[in-house]
Amino acid sequence: MTQITHVVLVAWKNGHETADARVGPALRELGRSVPGIVSLVEGRSSSPEGKEDGYDYGFVITFKDASARDAYLPHPHHQVVAGMIGDHAERVLVFDV
Repeated sequence: MTQITHVVLVAWKNGHETADARVGPALRELGRSVPGIVSLVEGRSSSPEGKEDGYDYGFVITFKDASARDAYLPHPHHQVVAGMIGDHAERVLVFDV
């Protein structure tokens, strides 16, 4: 069993820069309600390098394995959070390792 790390970066549309204040609590609830999530961190970049390339917000979810990640994708709580992000995002980058 190999853990899966799910990385999501979000660039908010102009005028939607505070959307992470609503998305963050929904994500934390998702972390408590979806089986197979080992850890979840979210927030704005704290890097002093300044290499965010326009992305404002990100989160990383670690799943116990690929099947937990695959079950998360259609999960109703994930769909709600994805909709919240989609309503306010200019672009979203998803990268799973």
